Amino acid sequence: MSAQLISRKQESGLRAEAGAKYEKDYIMYQPRISCPAWPMTPDLDTSGAPYHIPVLAREVVEALQPGPGKLIVDGTLGGGGHTELFLRAGAQVIGLDQDDEALAFAKNRLSGFGEAFHPVKSNFRHVDRVLADLSVEKVDGILLDIGVSSHQLGEAERGFSFQANGPLDMRMDRTQPRSAADIVNDAELEEMVRIFRVYGEADHAVRIARKLVARRAVKPFVDTADLAAAVEEVSPRRGRKHPATQIFQALRIAVNDELGALADALTKVPALLNTGGRFGVITFHSLEDRMVKNSFRDHSQPMLDRPEWPAPRPNPDCYYRLVSRKGITASEEERTANPRSRSATLRIVERL
Repeated sequence: MSAQLISRKQESGLRAEAGAKYEKDYIMYQPRISCPAWPMTPDLDTSGAPYHIPVLAREVVEALQPGPGKLIVDGTLGGGGHTELFLRAGAQVIGLDQDDEALAFAKNRLSGFGEAFHPVKSNFRHVDRVLADLSVEKVDGILLDIGVSSHQLGEAERGFSFQANGPLDMRMDRTQPRSAADIVNDAELEEMVRIFRVYGEADHAVRIARKLVARRAVKPFVDTADLAAAVEEVSPRRGRKHPATQIFQALRIAVNDELGALADALTKVPALLNTGGRFGVITFHSLEDRMVKNSFRDHSQPMLDRPEWPAPRPNPDCYYRLVSRKGITASEEERTANPRSRSATLRIVERL
């Protein structure tokens, strides 16, 4: 597989076929975007329920500038919403996801785009390996939409949420060995405190961890409702937010090593972008956003200065230009249509 995945003629024909197919579909959510005026297909699962609504869709398309002749990596394929917009704009897309369900859904949904869409099962932290396996040296854009999808949150059997009771799992890739139940039932007290403090920024991390250690000695935790109830016993609810929300976030991040994966990707992406290529990251909480913000800042400063230096020095690791100095957030219109977008922040850089 080379950077030019299919011929321009084949690409044009496939886009025309896909356009005719998707024009018949129901529009669940369609932001104003600068790409061909084809209606968005709804992210619906097999039951007809919404699978996932891509956040900041218009802003992502405007920032990554997909178009004919461009090759883009969607490192978090999910329901395929962002990828579909790239494909409609004429780009070719390599879509990565470690969740088998998401991959199967996106493959089916985007089948009309033929060889312009190439799905791969992988964590985005291995994007360099994926491109090497496909004989692709560099690409024109990379998108990461960090976190959990609406579908994953809504599926009780996945264990990401306590809104409906389910097994205490939280693995995005179900082939990986360690689940949330393994951490809660087997981890040392100190490790749990660290997970709850660092990944969940929980106020009562020590108290909660001690409660879980004492309780598991009597009866192991097996489901989400049991864990949420135990947390609430030592950290009572104040206001609308359930005290277990931060604990579930922390466990999910730990189970899937989300911050480690993001750190790996931030390190690898610069070598994979063509000059002028764009890198966009959507985050949903401060831990991730801080990592992205600091990385983009550090690698977009042409000069470095320190108090002990007689004069500023060139930054050897300056290989980006900030497309936007501030994070891009959802419009009020999108926040109303998709409440999940309220916490989303998009940051974009361009390869020098």
